[in-house]
Formats: sequence, structure tokens, C-alpha cells
Amino acid sequence: MTETTVNTNNAMFSPLALTQALPFLPLAQGTIDYEVERRGEPGLIDVVLDESATKVMLVNNGLIAVPKGQGAAVDYDAAKIRPALIPGMYVRDDLARHRDITAIFLGTDRNGAAPRTHFVALDITRAVSAVPADEHGVDHGFGDDDGSLVSRAARQFDWVDLRGFAPHVGSRDAGLATSAVTVSIWHNRQRFCPCCGAPVEAALAGWAQRCTNAADGNRILFPRIEPAVITAIVDGSDRLLLQHNTAWKGNLYSVSAGFVEAGENLEHAARREAKEETGITLGEVKYLGSQPWPFPASLMMAFKARALTTDIHVDHEETGTAQWFTRDEFTNAMITGRIAVPGKATIARYMLEEWYGQPLQ
Repeated sequence: MTETTVNTNNAMFSPLALTQALPFLPLAQGTIDYEVERRGEPGLIDVVLDESATKVMLVNNGLIAVPKGQGAAVDYDAAKIRPALIPGMYVRDDLARHRDITAIFLGTDRNGAAPRTHFVALDITRAVSAVPADEHGVDHGFGDDDGSLVSRAARQFDWVDLRGFAPHVGSRDAGLATSAVTVSIWHNRQRFCPCCGAPVEAALAGWAQRCTNAADGNRILFPRIEPAVITAIVDGSDRLLLQHNTAWKGNLYSVSAGFVEAGENLEHAARREAKEETGITLGEVKYLGSQPWPFPASLMMAFKARALTTDIHVDHEETGTAQWFTRDEFTNAMITGRIAVPGKATIARYMLEEWYGQPLQ
């Protein structure tokens, strides 16, 4: 097949000319003052938990605790939910009793009336996984009620995924949960120093780890972030390129995306991924915005790009099929169910809406 090149000289204006930065992204909303300067204070977690206004968010295996009965609300578009925020003084004994709990100082809400509210996340993942199986050999993840919050948590709360949680809460709670899930997943995945192999322990109020190998300097380790680009590709007629990746279930279609390689800048990554997956050559690339995607540790950086060619050649490895869509074709494909679109927590959803010109229902 002969590659079709778009004649940019005949276009009245670039389809990227009116593109604006994305005004809202559900996982990039934080309103909390991180108070980074306090993270090195000795005993900061204990000090904060002693204050009456402190609230605690619970995380378990990347899931967020919400009040009992609210977990099902994530399936309803208009539903509102909230995190199960617990007074800090209620969890002090749990920290002493369960050594595998990781505490993370999330910061302080300075928008409300005094006293200012501090927020702490408690990741109980390793604490509950350490509970032994019952007499029948069944590991419920939680043991008998020993009076601690950890032992009651499974029955006392519902647990929801960040992708279902964020679209149903306000900006403060979405930001708190995103930080809590991101840092807690890192702690659970990295339990040994990547340089010397010694065990690590939480440091800097949960935002870092300290290697326990004194002979190697007790180095401080910080969370590793995996940069990824995601690109909405349009041609000279303002058609949008959507693709279905081989790893996706069902009929989900989205835009081009992939990880940034070592030594590569973001624009080059966007052009390379598009070429590898669909055979499309990109020209102008315009930045749209970014948001964390802690599944497990990505930072998604969004672009909109103009295609210089339009003939599609998918690789059949990552990408199974791809297609150009006009807005009418896109509308019809959604209505008939031929394609499904990304969820409300994804940056891809808002990239589609930016091109479509209205919210997706």
C-alpha cells in the first residue's frame, strides 16, 4: 500500500491551532499543602496523630477504605462517595501493635478554619497479609478481632480501586488518595535496597526509604516514576486515530500511548510510539497536560499531534487494529457499542473529550 501524505499547504489551519491544555484531570487535583519541609522531623507521624484534627486514610493493597455501603456507588455516574477518614488518635495503638503498617504524612489542609487538618495514610497491606490462616487453612487477609483497627477493617469498610474512587469525590480527597496509593504501592514493591540488597525501612514520614546497611551508607531511596506519553493523533481533516491494543479485553479503543525510553525526550517518544504501533508519521506535537497513574508507578504526559501520513499499518503485537474517526463516526460507534471508551479516571478520557468538544456519556 502506498503511504498517503497529508498536504499541509492546503489546510486552512492546523487542527492543533485551537487546542488548549486539559482543564481537569481526576488524579491531578491535590489541594493539600505537602509540608515537605516537615518530613524530616523526628517522630512527625506520632506528633501529628496526637493532634485532635488529624484524619487518617486507610489503604490496603492499593485499595482505599470508604464507609460501608458506599463501595457499590462507583458503578453509578452521579454518585458521590467519600473516604473513611478516621481520627488520628484512634490508630496510634495500631501502629505500635502492627509493625508492618506503613504511615505516610500526606500534608495539611490549609483551606478550612483553624485548627488545620493534617492527613496521614496508613497502608495496612503487609500487616493484614501477615495474619495467619484460620483453623480451616483459609487466609482471609484479616485475623480475629483483637481490638485493633486492622483486624476490623475488612468488615468495617468497603474497599475501592483508585480508578473507581477518584471520579466520585472532590479534589482534596482525590489528591490524598492518589498520593496514598502511589507511595504505598512503592513501599510494598520495593522491600530491599536496589543497590546492595539490604532490607529497607520507611523514612522521611513515609515519602522515602532508608537502606539498613550502615556499611554502605544507609542511603536514602525515593519512589521511582515511570514516564509515559499518551497522544491524541488527528489528521488534516481533524479525524481522530483510535486503536485497540491486543492486551485489552472487550472492544476498548483509546489513543496511542507508551513508555519513554532511556535517553529519549517526550516528543520523540510520542512520535516513536505512533510509528511503531500504527505506522503513522507525526508532525507537530502539542502538550495537553499530565497526571499520575499509579498502576503501579506511571506519570502520564498527554500530547495532541498532527499526522503527516494517514495509511495505517498496525504492528499486530501491541496494537491489533486502528481506525480514523470523524466525530459522527465516533458518535455512532459509541452508541452502537462497537467501541468502548476509557474510564473517567483516565487522562485518555479527557483527551477524547477535548477533541470531541463535549463530555462523553
